[in-house]
Amino acid sequence: MKPDEIRKIEAYLRSKFELVSLQVRARPIKDDSAEVYIGDEFIGVIFRDDEDDDLSWNFQMAILEIDLEG
Repeated sequence: MKPDEIRKIEAYLRSKFELVSLQVRARPIKDDSAEVYIGDEFIGVIFRDDEDDDLSWNFQMAILEIDLEG
């Protein structure tokens, strides 16, 4: 994903979740996705989907059972 695209997605997610500590970071090897963090904690991946001439982004976040404990 391009830097300007990452900035736009980050601004959207920060606004949507009302969370200024949310960050979207480029992945070192992959260029079709970016990593999403809250502070220093990795929370998921956002994938770029441009199939069928419709551009969209899909956010994938796994919630582990251990995350729900406590």
